[in-house]
Amino acid sequence: MQNNIFNTLKQKYFSTEKRFLGIDYGDVNIGVAVSDVGRQIASPYAMLKNKSYKDLFPEIKKIVDEMDVAVIVLGLPLQMNGEEGETAGKVRNFAEKLSEFIPDVEIVFADERMTSAMSEKMLIREFDLSRKKRKAILDKVAAAEILQRVLDAF
Repeated sequence: MQNNIFNTLKQKYFSTEKRFLGIDYGDVNIGVAVSDVGRQIASPYAMLKNKSYKDLFPEIKKIVDEMDVAVIVLGLPLQMNGEEGETAGKVRNFAEKLSEFIPDVEIVFADERMTSAMSEKMLIREFDLSRKKRKAILDKVAAAEILQRVLDAF
């Protein structure tokens, strides 16, 4: 099913220069990543506070408009057995509300299992960052990992 969604996106956006936006949803922080116009490389972009949708959605819309985004890739936190748990329900609710606020942008889900753990290990191994510094950027790095997985599927 997931591959069908990615194939549809590839057909729809292959010849455009629109970017994709990756989001790692969290109860406290929202990590945001953005692709290049060729949709080859995902880069960490921003960390947003998840205060309220009233405050958060205009911030996301501003990024979407400034970066000329066509698709938002939202990390879906599946359990290790592939089933959706309570957190996945929160993410789906977030996506539904966000799509009402930004109706002209397509929102798709991507499996985000292990992205935060992988991102944290990379920040330790490659950059030797302290816990405090990792915490400040982890969610946007995880968003980039989620988005990069989708870009690599193209």
